[in-house]
Amino acid sequence: MNFDNFKKILPKIAKIPLPGIASQLKMAPAMRQKELEKMENRMKSARKSAVMALFYPNSNHETTLVLILRKTYKGVHSNQVGFPGGQVDPEDLNFTATALRETEEEVGVDRASIEVIREITSTYIPPSNFTVKPFIGIVQQTPMFVPQPSEVESIIEVSLKDLLAEAAFIEKELTTSYATTVNVPAFYLNEYVVWGATAMMLSEVKDIISAAISN
Repeated sequence: MNFDNFKKILPKIAKIPLPGIASQLKMAPAMRQKELEKMENRMKSARKSAVMALFYPNSNHETTLVLILRKTYKGVHSNQVGFPGGQVDPEDLNFTATALRETEEEVGVDRASIEVIREITSTYIPPSNFTVKPFIGIVQQTPMFVPQPSEVESIIEVSLKDLLAEAAFIEKELTTSYATTVNVPAFYLNEYVVWGATAMMLSEVKDIISAAISN
């Protein structure tokens, strides 16, 4: 989608009722759904974080989303694809400030250039005990990405067209924190498998944009 046309549907994106957990659960492994039902008390004491689904025009002025491949490290999200974002710091005024700060730190986009369109449904991540608050945002110009050396292995630029395509949905046999070799729903984007909490949040982003286009 041409970025000018994408900007025309932003008012709809901002106002459409959130599809919420129903949208997210489409991309949740079956065992995660069962775990979430049992973890209500743990969720109340979870650590807080925020992420940004950041859209922008690429060099051809086509609407594009930035994702990141995280570094390999000793942790549950090692070498996984995610949104720019991270843990709330004490100096952050609110979750929006966290998402903006972390996006600037991880991919080098000046937070002042980002227009936050809306907040979407929070997601709980049992393996790391984080509640994640996601936001949809845009920048008007093609960014010059600068990956944070300590956190980001590579920048992944996904066209909106590819995200909305039916072919992006797959099932993949993976080893997760819940089970070994289990089939999980995932997105296949730019030859990367996007699954887990990121896929759940991305599912809601996709459904919101699809609804805005069709209405």
